[in-house]
Amino acid sequence: MELIDEEGNLLGTVNVVDALVVLLVVAVVAAGVGFVFLNDSGSEPEPGPETATTFVTLDLGTHPENVASAINEGDVHDPNPDSPQQLRITDVHLTPQNGDVRVLLRAEVTGEMTDQGLRYQDAPPRLGRSLSFSTDLYQAGGRIRAVGDADELPTEPTTVVLRQTLDAEAAAAVTAGDRVRVGGRTVATIDEVAAFATNNPSRQRVFVAANLTTHRRQDRQRFGGVPVTRGQSLSLPTSEYTLRGTIERTGGDLQLGSSEMRTVTLRMEEVDADIAGAIRSGMTERMGGRTVARVTAVETEPSLIITTGDNGSVNVVDHPRNRRVTITADLLVRETATGTRFKASPLRVGSRATLDLGTITVEATVTNVGE
Repeated sequence: MELIDEEGNLLGTVNVVDALVVLLVVAVVAAGVGFVFLNDSGSEPEPGPETATTFVTLDLGTHPENVASAINEGDVHDPNPDSPQQLRITDVHLTPQNGDVRVLLRAEVTGEMTDQGLRYQDAPPRLGRSLSFSTDLYQAGGRIRAVGDADELPTEPTTVVLRQTLDAEAAAAVTAGDRVRVGGRTVATIDEVAAFATNNPSRQRVFVAANLTTHRRQDRQRFGGVPVTRGQSLSLPTSEYTLRGTIERTGGDLQLGSSEMRTVTLRMEEVDADIAGAIRSGMTERMGGRTVARVTAVETEPSLIITTGDNGSVNVVDHPRNRRVTITADLLVRETATGTRFKASPLRVGSRATLDLGTITVEATVTNVGE
């Protein structure tokens, strides 16, 4: 038999052209397989850059509430898709400040590890450095306040007692259990409330024990960007009202203590005769359904006018209008660790006490505190 017949078939069965095509395909496949094996056994792919992570605290300052509420744990920022760098938010702390929201967050920063240490966007994540980031919803930036290993912010509950004078209607709205929420998060709660009369019948002095979620920075607890210390002003906005009070003390409760009625003697000097005549036995002050003060006796006598004559003689005469008023009253007092208190203020000889008796408000000096 001929190797190739007259029709171009190899051994009379396979066309020569088809056979050459088959041989070419086999050769290409064999070459590819050889290249793969050669690559696997001869050289490894070049390794990528070494990476490392750290955690930073970023102070973003204040933002409108709609922006602050969009910032959440798990948000990710990739500054360069071709690099392994990344910023991921791990914890968020929000507090009210001047009508806006102060934003503090903890973030995991991933960057390239070099001989000089971790680098993120061509520089180490060091204290004071500004970092900006963005997501599909917002763009923000802030300064690094701390660097470390923890993925959560150092926060803790802190109780403060605030004092503020409000009009009577606003004071009545302050209720235990009220919450302060910003950005969809509860950041403070009102635990206790006590309201007391002042020498202005339309105003009340309100004391509030509030529990705050504070952030520790430089060994001091902070809320709304300010240190939580005695004398510091603090703003607590609820859905119904905003408290702008002064911190009386930190820790503990209102220290109202156990209550009891105590007989107290009060004195007023140089009182106009018409005002003195308006104070009568039986008048009371009530608050929250309880009697907090009851006048049991009133003594009125003319104030004295003392003059000295040319020869050194002393002349004493009654004042035609002014009166000295001595009031005996039963007051609802509380015994606390810091002493006896009336309407949250110390009650002792020489202190001042205010009684809202309905038709008249008196402010007098305590001259005796009964047993």
